[in-house]
Amino acid sequence: MNDQLLIFDQTYPLLEKLMLVWEQPRFRTKQIWEWLYQKKASSFQQMSNLPKPLQQRLAGHFRFSGLNTLVDLKSKDRQTRKVLFELHDGKRIEAVHMHYPGHPKKQRRNTLCISSQAGCALGCTFCATGQGGFQRNLTSGEIVEQALFYMRQLERDNDRVTNIVFMGMGEPFANYDNVMGAVQKLTEPTGIGLGARRLTISTVGLAPQIERFANEQTQVNLAISLHAATDELRSKTMPINDRYPIKTLLKACQRYTEKTHRRISFEWAMINKVNDTPEQALILSEKINKMLCHVNLIPLNPTQGFNGAASDPQRMADFRAVLDRYGIPNSIRSRKGIDINAACGRLSQAYERD
Repeated sequence: MNDQLLIFDQTYPLLEKLMLVWEQPRFRTKQIWEWLYQKKASSFQQMSNLPKPLQQRLAGHFRFSGLNTLVDLKSKDRQTRKVLFELHDGKRIEAVHMHYPGHPKKQRRNTLCISSQAGCALGCTFCATGQGGFQRNLTSGEIVEQALFYMRQLERDNDRVTNIVFMGMGEPFANYDNVMGAVQKLTEPTGIGLGARRLTISTVGLAPQIERFANEQTQVNLAISLHAATDELRSKTMPINDRYPIKTLLKACQRYTEKTHRRISFEWAMINKVNDTPEQALILSEKINKMLCHVNLIPLNPTQGFNGAASDPQRMADFRAVLDRYGIPNSIRSRKGIDINAACGRLSQAYERD
């Protein structure tokens, strides 16, 4: 295990202070920062405008990478790529690149789905990550480095990342400070410089953190993993509902939309003959019809530890018809990368099994 600090965990002020201690000119900090986040260097040796002794000193003081690629898979249609990484302490995380070609009138999208924790403590029964339990929080640098891994490769192909979603392994709001630290590096102009509206954070519904997020004054999008319209049903698959029941969660969501004037996405994994009934759609519609929101219907991705199946097309259409009747915006998310275990936690689960 390498106990060196990860360079991507450094803030600009910390790096600036270190350069002062090392008796380096102040502009060295800016040079290093640009190499890390704008030029996206993959080693200290690439930082060609730094003196060799400084390159060597940085390499002796910091780990440049915290990610070791264990498995790298591409889907048959070449539109999805999933990587299983090993961290410096042996923990494993996953990150996915999804390519959406679009059409001539629309910009094609390259969306990254990145992890915020190794494992997850919240135990949602249909989620492979939750089935594996919690290991630890990721640092802000480990979160950012997942994005940089794909960015370097896409830029070599004259392409670029357009969107990032915090929907990989873990609960982002259970690692709030490190996630927001990563968001800052991803969005600030002196860092990677992505527009905040190109980022989405997904939470199972930690109501206090939703309230806190509303005060951040950020344009980052918020998605809520809801998946059921009644406490009885939601608590069966999502234990967090016992702590923050639907009424409490939706109050926090309402306050968020009122304060930020930003639309919330409600994520709904469609489980055949469980939460895909017209009755559930009706209850959901009555609870959110006055809220600034969008419902994202997601055919369930199969996992080893959950017996449920994805809803069939007719049941999904019937569910949508109820939402449409109430005028609630909704869409069905296309499933990508099923052949490479692209759903969060699946690749790690398969690797452990092998």
